[in-house]
Amino acid sequence: MTDSRGSGWIRPDDDESQKATFPELFFDLVFVFALIQLSYTLTEDFGATALYEAAILILALWWLWVHITWLTNLLNTDKGPVRMFLFGLMFAGVLLAIALPKAFESQGIIFASIYTVMQLSRSLFGLYVFHGVDHGNSKTFGRITVWLVVSSFFWIAGGLTDSLTYRLTLWTVAIAIEYIGPLVRYYVPGIGAHDDEQILLSGEHLAERCALFVIICLGETILTTGKTATEYMNSGLTFVVFCAAFLSTVIMWWIYFHHGQEQASEKAEETAEPEKIVQNLFNYGHLPIVAGIILTAVGEDFSLSNSHDPATLRESLAIMGGPILFLLGNIGVKVASSHVRPVSHFVGVGVLVALLFVPDVPLYGLQIASAAILLLVAIWEYVALRKNAETMG
Repeated sequence: MTDSRGSGWIRPDDDESQKATFPELFFDLVFVFALIQLSYTLTEDFGATALYEAAILILALWWLWVHITWLTNLLNTDKGPVRMFLFGLMFAGVLLAIALPKAFESQGIIFASIYTVMQLSRSLFGLYVFHGVDHGNSKTFGRITVWLVVSSFFWIAGGLTDSLTYRLTLWTVAIAIEYIGPLVRYYVPGIGAHDDEQILLSGEHLAERCALFVIICLGETILTTGKTATEYMNSGLTFVVFCAAFLSTVIMWWIYFHHGQEQASEKAEETAEPEKIVQNLFNYGHLPIVAGIILTAVGEDFSLSNSHDPATLRESLAIMGGPILFLLGNIGVKVASSHVRPVSHFVGVGVLVALLFVPDVPLYGLQIASAAILLLVAIWEYVALRKNAETMG
């Protein structure tokens, strides 16, 4: 690579350069704000339509972060132009987060415009960096740009309409296009999608970035739970519920980091098909983990603000649904990375699902039960792993 642009802006292939850099971690802070905005929006409105809207927004935020992370995986973020571009995306991300709560109301076109600009500029920047330097990556970013132009049409059209039904429909099509793209290797008629044009990703770097993003989500849960607790810390019961909520967050950290994250990192680094494995482990595998943590924060808000109220299906879905999604995501990641089926996780999901349909349980009871189930899952997995290690030894 003799081109002055490509040789300086592309991440070197050495052990030190595979670590997450400070500009990348700084950029991730934007998503703390976005996730807080999303959890507050869900807390205020948790109906069926609001849940569907939130699902679209979570999918959009996750996909935006994933693909910017893919780009920074390939580029040297210590170089000034790359760093400034990342900071530009960071500023746009703050504006996106500001528009997020009203994305399905008055701020629809603003949200759609910022989102499409961030996606297209990321793809075009990658195309610019690799053009004339790396033919395979350049062609890949060209195909991605074509797909994003198509999805952008639906994002903008949805943002312009005043009909909530049309906006939901158009944005569903838009996000579906973006998620289907990698599955068909961004096939474009006349250009194709060839296996020998894979993006050469660093599994170690992506595993670290995803792990740090999970920490951000868990931190967001602590922030929102702490804020709610300050408003309702007026009884011993509220303190007990807060302790259960905090314990749930800590246990989620343990379940993810004690075994699964390390296995995922090793699998991504050792595989002969990095792009395929990265998609399964990180693009799609981590999505329910992130969504589960966000939903857990909403459930903890409900249990703290209305501890004595009997749970309806609405509150039960938040309090139990978050841990269910989180455990399902961990099942997928652990099966894909180590081919080990964590029985503890399956049992935990089953018990949590059963509790969804127990009538008239006080919200504090559901929160404590949720924390207890997560704790039992973590202990079960820890003991099982210890026994397996002793057997292998």
